[in-house]
Amino acid sequence: MTLGRPCRSGRASRSAASLVVLLACVVTGCSGNEITAGADAPKETASITKVDRSPLSNVGGGSTSGEDGGFAATASGRRLKIGLVLPLGGFDQTAVIAKGMKQATEMALFEAERADIQLIVKDDKGTAEGAQAATEEAIKEGAEVIIGPLLARAVPGAAAAARPAGIPVLSFSNDRSVAGNGVYTLGFSPEQDADRVVDYATRNGKQRFAVLVPDDGYGRVIGDAFKEAVNRAGGTIAAFESYPAGANAMIGPSRRIVEAAKAGEAAGNPIDAVFLPGGPDVLPQLGPLLTYSGFDAGRVKLLGSGAWDFATIGANEAFVGGWYASPDPQGWRGFQARFAKAFGQVPPRVASIAYDAMGIAIALSRESGDKRFTTANLTRPGGFPGVDGTVRLTASGTAERGLAILEVQKVGTIVAEPAPGSLDRARLSGTPLRVN
Repeated sequence: MTLGRPCRSGRASRSAASLVVLLACVVTGCSGNEITAGADAPKETASITKVDRSPLSNVGGGSTSGEDGGFAATASGRRLKIGLVLPLGGFDQTAVIAKGMKQATEMALFEAERADIQLIVKDDKGTAEGAQAATEEAIKEGAEVIIGPLLARAVPGAAAAARPAGIPVLSFSNDRSVAGNGVYTLGFSPEQDADRVVDYATRNGKQRFAVLVPDDGYGRVIGDAFKEAVNRAGGTIAAFESYPAGANAMIGPSRRIVEAAKAGEAAGNPIDAVFLPGGPDVLPQLGPLLTYSGFDAGRVKLLGSGAWDFATIGANEAFVGGWYASPDPQGWRGFQARFAKAFGQVPPRVASIAYDAMGIAIALSRESGDKRFTTANLTRPGGFPGVDGTVRLTASGTAERGLAILEVQKVGTIVAEPAPGSLDRARLSGTPLRVN
């Protein structure tokens, strides 16, 4: 299943448990449940603690304070209805994450203080058929935009119901194959991870690369994206290996990458960096294998993806000093603190995507007329501010994000290069800033 960026979990300052939330909680089915910022909110929403105002409070333009108490009407003068489609039924990890994403949309709505916006929540059961039925119900009840689904396999079902009605879908998937024709994927993109880290590495003198990726769907997507990014940058892929799951299966590919690095060094044509995407499920095994095979992290830089974003990555010496692309951590830390204050628990990492999707809907709710969710409005050049930085939707249905470059330390990370202040600025250098 696609839950945004694979294996992305929190670093120490984010909380190591950011993707494992309330495993013992009861997740209720919410089909047909309507949530507003008014007094008729359900108990779960009504108990939200007053939190500091978010940058998204004013994302749509205009003040939220004044004689109206901040509850500005939509441009059409009527209540805006937003459909939220998530796999909320059951007690498994997917349902737990979906509940956290639902709470994030509620928090965005409360922080914006918009009593004129109504959230219609539907359970898609994690299937295309369920998503189609849930979306049809939300549209019948007046939804002008659909937020969700979470799982890539459910997105086509939502699209099948939304497209004939001219309703856009802001999905949480990062699978580009389901994007387009009114469907936007807001999940963290492995392709953008690869582009950003290659751009930074080549600007810092790295030209010859080796690649070691998992032998699965994620590995194939990000491995291909990395090769394409290197080619565009004028670099060279000197070695490429993939490994199946399992520690023993990793030995051979890891050893061949190290041997390629040694051979290049001996021939006077060294490999400058090794791209090693992966998360906490594989890196603690791969690091010692590389070290045991004689990998020299002092000579060859390790590069990673956003999946490196977990608290203990620096525990293995091989990864210290490595670079990876990630949203700037400052926004996430603020969001995490507000979420914990509101709900008494840490959010799943992908909850920020749901919060940002609601922020986009709130922003466009102030547009004039009944066609506020047009392609032109959704894909406006300046994008939308969000927890993880500016996000811009493209005509192809993907989301562009400004990513920072983080450098692994023995404890925590530092920001080696901040995210661009504008998505129109391809590069922005800066002084390293310690994250935690």
